Amino acid sequence: MTPDDIGPGGDAAHWSPVDTSEWYAARHATTALRDVLTSAGLHREFPYLRADMNAFGLGYVDLGRISPETAVRLAELLRLGLATDQPSSAHTHKTGEPT
Repeated sequence: MTPDDIGPGGDAAHWSPVDTSEWYAARHATTALRDVLTSAGLHREFPYLRADMNAFGLGYVDLGRISPETAVRLAELLRLGLATDQPSSAHTHKTGEPT
């Protein structure tokens, strides 16, 4: 935290993470991920999903612990998502570049 992070008349003892853009970015990302997990039917599989901040004021998304089965399902969903974003293999060289 820098002196610029503390508003006028404030001090570091009264600093709150919910007053930072990092907190709102982490919260927004968590909400977006929650919505996608819900659409995929995985909303009950991520009971520890939450937005958080570390001691340095950096926001992050904590996925928490998940079961091995959930990890396999998530990996498959990511694989499917990557496959739909890539050009078809019939039109690519071995380097992965389109022909």
